[in-house]
Amino acid sequence: MDGLSETPWPSAGVSFSLRRDQAGPILLPPVGDHRIVVHASRETWSFCTTTGSRHLRQEGDIDLVPAGEEGGYEAESACEALEIRLSPRVLERAAFDMGSGRRSGLDMRHIMQNERIVHLARALESERRAGAPGGQLYADTIGVALATQLVGLTKPAANPPGRLSVDQLKRLYDFVEAHIDRPLTIEVLARVAGASSSHLRNSFKQATGVTVHRHVVRRRVERARLLLAQGGLSAAEVALAAGFSHQSHMARWMRRELGETPRSLLRKATA
Repeated sequence: MDGLSETPWPSAGVSFSLRRDQAGPILLPPVGDHRIVVHASRETWSFCTTTGSRHLRQEGDIDLVPAGEEGGYEAESACEALEIRLSPRVLERAAFDMGSGRRSGLDMRHIMQNERIVHLARALESERRAGAPGGQLYADTIGVALATQLVGLTKPAANPPGRLSVDQLKRLYDFVEAHIDRPLTIEVLARVAGASSSHLRNSFKQATGVTVHRHVVRRRVERARLLLAQGGLSAAEVALAAGFSHQSHMARWMRRELGETPRSLLRKATA
């Protein structure tokens, strides 16, 4: 693991660095700052040690690691990420300015999508590449904008949402894998988790950074990929075995998630 291979760009409230990590465990030990980690390289399969699930990280996917907490995952290939460290006091000030009903803490999130945060991270990267001509003032301005985006992700303090437990997540993951060829509605999965449908929708995305539907689709795509690689089944048969309604439905999601078609994967399997 290369870790932080470039010296972080210091600032009063925000610092920035480019991570270059080798395949294997990528550890983010506890530090005093909140961390925003934006995946900046090609697609990388990774295993989340917190949730015990496998995810496809794509460029722009975001991990949020609160101050004082440990983050990380196992990557199946070398990858790069933009890491921003934000002082808790910047988040506290942003929460105060946005109203006392907002919390100033940060929730751990995995593979979250947020175009504005990615845009701000790339602005810091461009500034770093240019030699930081804007200095600390520019960095602090971006830091405040990032803090505003992060505070906007939280709920009012008076009504904090409940979280899914590790056991609930494991039950969901195991059930999805065991019943991937069957209809998996939010109502069915809510019963498995022992939660209401609305609670599952909100808490699952909070815990994993993706919706329940997207998680199920990604697991269907992965099952289909494995079946196609094994050979022996037609694309139509694989689609049904992986829980897709039809072959074109599977093809559409494979192109979106993997950048490949069932036909190209079948060709590789028989080559």
